[in-house]
Amino acid sequence: MSVEQQPLWVEEPAVRPRLPDPVRTAAVRAVIIVAATLMQAMVAFLSALAGSWLAFPMVLSSVGSTVLATWGVLDVWITRQVWNQRNGVVSIPSSTARKLRKERRRARRAARAGERGARIRSADGSGQRLSRA
Repeated sequence: MSVEQQPLWVEEPAVRPRLPDPVRTAAVRAVIIVAATLMQAMVAFLSALAGSWLAFPMVLSSVGSTVLATWGVLDVWITRQVWNQRNGVVSIPSSTARKLRKERRRARRAARAGERGARIRSADGSGQRLSRA
C-alpha cells in the first residue's frame, strides 16, 4: 500500500515585501526596548502596590525607559523614511513616467541625428563632409 507523501508546508509568496535590513534591525531593537520598558513598568506598579522600597527606583527607571522606548520607535520611523528617500520606492506611475521619458529622449536623439545628417548632405550635395585643405 503506497501512500502519496504530501509536503509538510507549501510556500506562498509574501503579501508584503520584506523590510530593508536597516529598518528591520531598528524595529527589532525597538521591540526589545519596548518589551523591557513594559516589564519594568509592571514591576514598578506591582512593587508600588506592595509598598516595597523598590517602587521608587523602578518608577524613576521606568520614566527613563519610556524616553528610550519612544526614541526606539522614532528610530524605526526615521530609518524607514531615510531608506525610502535614498533607495527610492518603485511605484507603477513613476516607472511608467520614466519609460515615457526614455522614449521621448530616444526620439529627440534620433531627430537630432537626422538633422545633422541632412545638414551634412546639403553642404555639398554629395552627402560627404567638406574637407579643409
